[in-house]
Amino acid sequence: MRRIAVGVLPPLLLGAAAWSLHAELRGFHVRDIERGLSALPRLAVAVAVAVTLADYLLLGAYDLLALRYANRRLPYGRVAFTSFIAYAFGNNVGFALLSSSSVRFRLYSQWGLAPAEIAKVVGFTAAQLWAGLFPLLGLALLSGVPVPLPAAVARGLGVASLAVTAVYLVLAARGRELRLGGTSVTLPSLPLAAAQVAVSAADWVLAAVVLHVLLPSTSPLSLPGLVGLFVAAQVAGLASQLPGGVGVFDAIVLAALTPAVPAPQVLSSLVAYRVVYYLGPFVLAFALLAVNEVVVRRERLGRVLRGAHASFAPVVPWLAAAGSMIAGAVLLVSGATPAEAARLHLLRRTVPLALLEASHLIGSLVGTALLLLGRALARRLDGAWVLAVGLLATGAVASLAKGLDWEEATLLTAILLALLPFRRQFYRRSALLDVPLSSGWISAVLVVIGASVWIGLFAYRHVDYSRDLWFDFAFHADAPRFLRASVVGVCAVVLYGVVRLMHPAPPEPAPPGEAELARLRPIVDRAQDSTAHLALLGDKPILFGEDGASFLMYGVEGRTWCSMGDPIGSKRAATELAWRFRELSDRHGGWACFYQVGPGALPRYLDLGLAIYRLGEEAIVPLPAFSLDGPERRPLRQAFNRAEREGLSFELVPAERVPSLLPELARISGAWLADRSTREKGFSLGYFDERYLKEGPVALALLGGRPVAFANVWAGTRKAELSVDLMRHESDAPRTTMDFLFVSLMRWGRAEGYEAFNLGMAPFSGLEDRMLAPLWMRLGARLYRHGEYFYNFQGLRQYKEKFAPEWRPRFLAAPGGLRLPLVLTNVAALVSRGLKGVVSR
Repeated sequence: MRRIAVGVLPPLLLGAAAWSLHAELRGFHVRDIERGLSALPRLAVAVAVAVTLADYLLLGAYDLLALRYANRRLPYGRVAFTSFIAYAFGNNVGFALLSSSSVRFRLYSQWGLAPAEIAKVVGFTAAQLWAGLFPLLGLALLSGVPVPLPAAVARGLGVASLAVTAVYLVLAARGRELRLGGTSVTLPSLPLAAAQVAVSAADWVLAAVVLHVLLPSTSPLSLPGLVGLFVAAQVAGLASQLPGGVGVFDAIVLAALTPAVPAPQVLSSLVAYRVVYYLGPFVLAFALLAVNEVVVRRERLGRVLRGAHASFAPVVPWLAAAGSMIAGAVLLVSGATPAEAARLHLLRRTVPLALLEASHLIGSLVGTALLLLGRALARRLDGAWVLAVGLLATGAVASLAKGLDWEEATLLTAILLALLPFRRQFYRRSALLDVPLSSGWISAVLVVIGASVWIGLFAYRHVDYSRDLWFDFAFHADAPRFLRASVVGVCAVVLYGVVRLMHPAPPEPAPPGEAELARLRPIVDRAQDSTAHLALLGDKPILFGEDGASFLMYGVEGRTWCSMGDPIGSKRAATELAWRFRELSDRHGGWACFYQVGPGALPRYLDLGLAIYRLGEEAIVPLPAFSLDGPERRPLRQAFNRAEREGLSFELVPAERVPSLLPELARISGAWLADRSTREKGFSLGYFDERYLKEGPVALALLGGRPVAFANVWAGTRKAELSVDLMRHESDAPRTTMDFLFVSLMRWGRAEGYEAFNLGMAPFSGLEDRMLAPLWMRLGARLYRHGEYFYNFQGLRQYKEKFAPEWRPRFLAAPGGLRLPLVLTNVAALVSRGLKGVVSR
């Protein structure tokens, strides 16, 4: 029978409340309640908020007493935190015992309480809720509070309520135990029970004061009378098990105060009461609980977020660019369509007309700026990230201020929150105006702006155009706002175009002068990659990094802008230089590519949108382990010994002595070129140039004290890699001369502490001629096997194999598709110093 009563009572109470509310509010409109809310004095609302705060602080005493009952102590901050969240959830979620106890179990277990101790706390706080309610209810019913009960029944319930309180205190004074469902419960001591009753009663009184403050001044009930009515209504609300007794509580208060107070005014006060006393604390409690869960699980959550961050980081700039375009389009379309009348009606009460008009214009400007900013985000500009964050936040606020477009504001906020953790992905430093808009991007911007204007014209096709429309300012004047916003958006694009046209054109590339070569020398000297010395050849323009310790050397042939090797410098500086180089070529209408790059930097070039093609392999000889001993070095050992028997000797001439040797070196170089009927190469190879040879030491092979062969040496101070560039010898020099020169240099490098000797690249070496291999790889493999007319590919590889090197792949990063053949032709022309050198020797 009890189960049936418990199940039937809540729906019966709710049904009665619904019928009562319908009867009281019949004939009234929602706008009547809106007017009542607007009429509430701000001072009354402020006082209600202050009393609510005091009441929730008082609720902390519930848990302090409960912890004392459980013989546990915790810092007051933790107790107040737990109590506030538990009661905010219990008041709003419904089934207060279940919802608030769940919060207490979660938080108190976090603070170190055992389950049995938490159970005592939960039981004590549940009893405390009623401990102050019973005496207040008894006094209220005996004082004749208007309730929907016969007078005799009301008085009987009042006496019973006071009797329950008295019995509880007497049993507590005697230290009795109660048995509930087979469980023995020890009652608190009399002082603790009395404090329990007093705190609970004060809580209910403060809650009633909040409602009293918000009721109209025409209310017929004094504060004591309202406290009685409030307590009686809350008992009925608690019996319904509905969140905050919604409906049941409101129906009782409404019935008691009308017709003395108009029903819309009472209902407005009740709505304000629920917002101040229930909804506000619940939102705050929910946020605090969420923050607490994040703090508690920060390590696990951090691992998840780091994994997600690492997974999405590479594509974030492109996603940010797409999000910027979407957000800009949404703002422009929103500015071109009318706002909902109901939302404007709400805004009219809180937002000045000037702010609404300004927000509409700002929204369109922000939308236009986001369209133009997308390209810079894709280029990973740091300033673009900062500007995007500001624009998205501004756009979200403007969306709410111009028409309560919460959907639009939510989208912008979501993009903003998704962008915030990826600050490091936007690391490039550049002026936003230096980023060119591609033709596709310009077309997309114009299409979006044109579409928004067309949508606006379609939406307001029923409005007759007149010049007065431009100066019509009113809350419901949507068409004039559309006209003004469209003009502002179009003007912003035109202004951007004018500024771009007036922006100075980038300078044409030019080889380095003496000042630039002076800047280059210390950077080249500290570089780990020996090919950095090619910059000192002086035939390639130089792009310096902003850190002053990095550079990129490149050449231009036709539309191809080719970087020789990877940028020199730190990883961050090299990536910055690669992007700057690609943008520089793009501003000139060129195609950027990177020639002979290493495998470690391939992700950088993939980020630049380039395709990767294998060129061959580079031979690297580790010098610490280099020796002529062993069977694999036998041919090399024999050649070196034969050279020594033939009278060859080695000398490394330092840079300061090179000028005196230049006439002799010029003679050897000229004879070597004439003997082979070939011409000088360039770009990736050195050529005979007196200034270039003066830059570094020169290795000599001497026969009878006379130079018969030489090679200029690339030797940096970091001693990471040693190599040679220009290698020439006389026609009558012994056949073992170059083997002798290489071995002597390697021995010297090992003695000086160098880590490796770079023998250079074997073109097309290591490419696979398989049916499923890419076309480029199959063509390269066949050229390697059958291209003796153009170059001795296999012979070069076999010669370098004598030194037992480690082979490392080298690549070309270049645009793919139909542009690749032109890029390859232009790169070949750069290396051959002209197209003529590609087809002739």
